[in-house]
Amino acid sequence: MASPSPLMTRRAFAGVLGGAALLALGEGILASDQAHSQGSDLADTGVTPTQIEAAPQRAAASPAATPRSLDDLPWNLRLINGAHPLPDSFAPAELREIPDCGLAFDARAFDDLMALLDAANAAGVRPVVVSAYRSADYQADLFRRRVQRVEAEEGLTGAEAEVSAAFWVARPRTSEHEAAIAVDLADAAYQELDEAQEATATQRWLIDHCADYGFILRYPTDKSAVTGIGYEPWHYRYVGKEAAGEITASGLCLEEWIESCGWDTAA
Repeated sequence: MASPSPLMTRRAFAGVLGGAALLALGEGILASDQAHSQGSDLADTGVTPTQIEAAPQRAAASPAATPRSLDDLPWNLRLINGAHPLPDSFAPAELREIPDCGLAFDARAFDDLMALLDAANAAGVRPVVVSAYRSADYQADLFRRRVQRVEAEEGLTGAEAEVSAAFWVARPRTSEHEAAIAVDLADAAYQELDEAQEATATQRWLIDHCADYGFILRYPTDKSAVTGIGYEPWHYRYVGKEAAGEITASGLCLEEWIESCGWDTAA
């Protein structure tokens, strides 16, 4: 059987300690004050290195720990969807402008985004950034226009039109773009945001390599029932390198993976 990853070991170990230390999932490290606290807890409980190594197996066989609040998630793993919208008071962290496109991204993830784009170009593919940070007003306008399109093309009105529209364009305050941690990338030779993106050389490379730079394909083709969003082979979400590797390897979408880590996604 494959050895558990360091992140899986820490996650299971936290369950063994009864939540004594909050795991900074996605960052791949514990904050220094948390690490100090964990050391004290180890001394108090008598947990040994051998027990730490066995933690994943013990956690798998033990009753599930009490689900933790989504409020405890670090910024890069924040769950943003129809059931968990951003508060009206939300404002993004420091932004940095992406060269050559005039769009912006969270400064904390900016270097990883640039590294992803540079690596893609070095590999001979040409991704272009077509969307990154969006203001709440801009997202509201996008949603309004999608509702109008649904009304014209599908003959729906009112709440039904909004539900149909929200499958493709997130309602205001439910888009990861508003948090500046999502980016839409298209092939330079084909910039239509539709399922044909999947067949481009750029998207094939990005899907295979984005996790190396901390990104995941946020809305996979077979997870729409969970995410509430249709398949988007162009929308990449930043979660941090370690979390991205685990999410991609697991085959889970972000909602499923967060729940598997012990957070209460139903709250």
